Amino acid sequence: MTDVLRRGRASLAFSFFAQGVAFALLVTRIPAIQDRYGISDALLPAFLAAVPILAGVGSVCTEQLVKRVPASHVLRWSQPVVLLALLGVGAGDGLWAIGLSLAAFGLAVGSLDASMNMLGVSLQHRYGRSIMLGFHAAFSLGGIVGASLAWVGAHWDLALFVSYLPVVVVLLPAAFVGSRWYVDGSGPEAEAKGQGEGGSGGVGFKLLLPLCLVMAVAYIGDSTVSNWSAKYLQDVLGSSEQLATVPYNVYMVTTLIGRAVGDFGVRRFGAVTVVRAGAVVAAVGFAVVAAAPGAWVGMLGFTLLGFGLCVIVPQTFAAAGRLFPGAADAAVARLNIFNYVGFLIGSPLVGAVGDAWSYRGAMLVPMVLVLVTLVYAKSFAPGPSGYGDGHERPRTADVGRGSNGL
Repeated sequence: MTDVLRRGRASLAFSFFAQGVAFALLVTRIPAIQDRYGISDALLPAFLAAVPILAGVGSVCTEQLVKRVPASHVLRWSQPVVLLALLGVGAGDGLWAIGLSLAAFGLAVGSLDASMNMLGVSLQHRYGRSIMLGFHAAFSLGGIVGASLAWVGAHWDLALFVSYLPVVVVLLPAAFVGSRWYVDGSGPEAEAKGQGEGGSGGVGFKLLLPLCLVMAVAYIGDSTVSNWSAKYLQDVLGSSEQLATVPYNVYMVTTLIGRAVGDFGVRRFGAVTVVRAGAVVAAVGFAVVAAAPGAWVGMLGFTLLGFGLCVIVPQTFAAAGRLFPGAADAAVARLNIFNYVGFLIGSPLVGAVGDAWSYRGAMLVPMVLVLVTLVYAKSFAPGPSGYGDGHERPRTADVGRGSNGL
């Protein structure tokens, strides 16, 4: 059974990686997509907003779907749809084609994100120790690989379809074969019966709301970096065009490093301490960016942002699983919606404040918002199982349980 869990962990990590590659290939080639389909600047925001909105719909649908089929089945079929939709983005001709492809991508990515994190929370419970940050580290690694491949495609002026096809040909069969080893878990739900609101099978929104707010502000911060770092460095701090492309890459690398070691921090110091530290480091990062006298200090600020923000989202999913052990899948699906809420709010919010006041002042908005995490840090405290906050169970505690018949 230990081998079953290890294979399940490795296959799920690969799914996170593949999702990181696909998402990066989409968002980093938006200018090329706009040129290919002749999408006007006025119409582009509508296309971009449709993806997270539909992803939220996909996440809601997944909450209902996993009541009837295992989360592993949802993940097994949603990941190929995401990859094929990406290929459709590169192969289409006309606005109807890009609209259909982006709609399929959005709906599928919502189901994919929700089901991946459901399985991650379940596996963490079975391991009895923090492993969620490792899955999100795989996503960050995939994002770096995807962005690098996108740079190659842009550098060699490759058509979108030519750029996307080799990636899909490699990732799609690998992800589908790896899906054989996904591990569904019923441990948290089975143990939670009769243990109060979290174990009753329901998700109390009042209890979930603090985590929803934390998730939203984390993605407001993340979308600020992804959408505004290059413009900020070039227009506000006077960097060259080439240097302006560096902060996001540095942010992704520091996110990967922080998540790669973050689980050890959670095991040693506890989730509450790690999340508080992450929020403080992120706030300091935004403050450094806002006050930076030049480009290199600004890059230091974006580096701090990577180390700070990287721990918050994985621990928020893990906290939802602990808070509602009898309804972890539903809690994760609902929490996942606020991923997209933050993404939708972040970029327009910073842009509006920047236009109305200044872009330096705009960087103070996500700085203040991320500090909201400190107010709700106690929501990340361990539940009855006690894992993830310095009081972890032995690794073998859950090994004797079956998983999906295995």
